[in-house]
Amino acid sequence: VQLQASGGGLVQAGGSLRLSCALSGFRLIDYGIGWFRQAPGKEREGISYIRGSGGSTYYADSAKGRFTVSRDNAKNTVYLQMNSLKPEDTAIYYCARGRPVSSAWSSSSMYPYWGQGTLVTVSS
Repeated sequence: VQLQASGGGLVQAGGSLRLSCALSGFRLIDYGIGWFRQAPGKEREGISYIRGSGGSTYYADSAKGRFTVSRDNAKNTVYLQMNSLKPEDTAIYYCARGRPVSSAWSSSSMYPYWGQGTLVTVSS
């Protein structure tokens, strides 16, 4: 099982980035993928989740209306499109594999497998 996050970088406030999470060793339709972030000195925060079966999506309040999670089953890749970025979005972003119940999608303890993270820096 491997998850490889990429697409981070430096962007000005108001800009956009698209993160990718390339998956190997399992089928995307069999597991959900969560996106988390961790800023310096802060706890890891669940940002978004896409369910394997059916593809239902979930978002943290901080991401609603600005971020969109999607997937390409053929490429076994999950994306996080981030628009209208703010300096407070600066963090290391991680993708993770899990099968959480809907009410617990944002709990990092529900995800046994994690990618290495990609740094997003939003300048003001």
